[in-house]
Amino acid sequence: MNGDEERVFEALPPARGRGFATTWWGRTWLKALEDTALDAGQLRRGRQIARQGAVGAVSVRPGRVTAVVRDRDGTPHRADVLLHRLPVADWDRLLDVVAGEAGYLAALLDGDIPPRLVEDAADAGVELLPGIGDLEPECDCGAWDHCPHTAALCYQLARLLDQDPFVLLLVRGRAGRSLLDEVQLRGAARAAGDGSAGGEGGAAGARDEGVPAREAYASAAVLLPPLPSPPVPPAVPGAPPALDTGGTPPEGVDVAALVFLASAAAAYAHRTLLAALAPGHGADAPAEPLDVARDVVRLAAARPAPPVAVRLVAHGGRTAVELEAAVRAWEFGGAAALAVLEEAWTPGAETLARARGQLAAVWPDEETRPVLRAERNRWTVAAAEEAGEAQLRYARDGRWWPYRRERGRWWPAGPAEPDPGAALAAVLGA
Repeated sequence: MNGDEERVFEALPPARGRGFATTWWGRTWLKALEDTALDAGQLRRGRQIARQGAVGAVSVRPGRVTAVVRDRDGTPHRADVLLHRLPVADWDRLLDVVAGEAGYLAALLDGDIPPRLVEDAADAGVELLPGIGDLEPECDCGAWDHCPHTAALCYQLARLLDQDPFVLLLVRGRAGRSLLDEVQLRGAARAAGDGSAGGEGGAAGARDEGVPAREAYASAAVLLPPLPSPPVPPAVPGAPPALDTGGTPPEGVDVAALVFLASAAAAYAHRTLLAALAPGHGADAPAEPLDVARDVVRLAAARPAPPVAVRLVAHGGRTAVELEAAVRAWEFGGAAALAVLEEAWTPGAETLARARGQLAAVWPDEETRPVLRAERNRWTVAAAEEAGEAQLRYARDGRWWPYRRERGRWWPAGPAEPDPGAALAAVLGA
């Protein structure tokens, strides 16, 4: 382990109304303090200081814990608490104990110190938790025993031990990462040794019995770090590339079209990223890929410059007017709206009956209620005097799309509505 290993914990908030240790090992730490200190009054003052949040950031490194502790009058004092670092031989025995029982490693990773681990370590000659006289104080206030400042630091460290038992292992001399790596290696070596010994026929006849599930789980937890947080998406798509080099482009290369395609790709990637990071995205079915004709509509919806727009008309299989109608549909609802523009199909009779009931709810007066002439999934307002010549189109997903007749053809007039009355009222201007 690197001897300079150090962890610094930010100052904890005041602990008013709560104890300083809730875990059994945290209470054992405090018992070592309280059994050692000669002046109970100093401990009482230390608890008061810690409760008030007067212990600053705590530095934990092998053999030493340090913090700046402020008196009631605000005077700062550097307080240190020293704990004997385990020698190499003790660490060797302790690591064998942890590696010998896969549940121990899993418990440590879960923020727990099993009592049996401490007992087994003690049987191996290793005292993991401190006892009487093990917590040695040092403070610039000049006290030779535990003063309020070192006592406050001990109480604060008990709270940190509750949160992370690896703090204790670091004070004893080993960083958590180093310890976990070493336990993993010892566990693997132990498994390899068990698999090659004994059994009928000796090593040649030994069978691979696999790895116990708990050991495999513990190893996986060591090998695999936690997933990072999702990235923060950029506010806007990236800037388009600068392709104007001052020279003549190769024959057949349309620089303006390339810049437009790059910009459109960046915008599409930005929208896709925002959708992927949105809540509930995993429950949505993936979108079907677009064919060339529909992808041309998507690109045209970006409103390119006229030269690029002309190229899109030439390669999209639609006239300029047809492409404009498709773009308008795309702007109202993407591929779903484009499908309604292009597809005619016949819904069931119950759909018509339900729609009439919904229309009646919007227009209770039968004399003023618009009359719809149904032709497959396209229902047109029958009265010629209706402004704008309105139409509703019923989609396979149960939504209604408003249309208006302009320049001799039907044009999308708005987004979809689940209620035909709402869609028709919107297109009629009601």
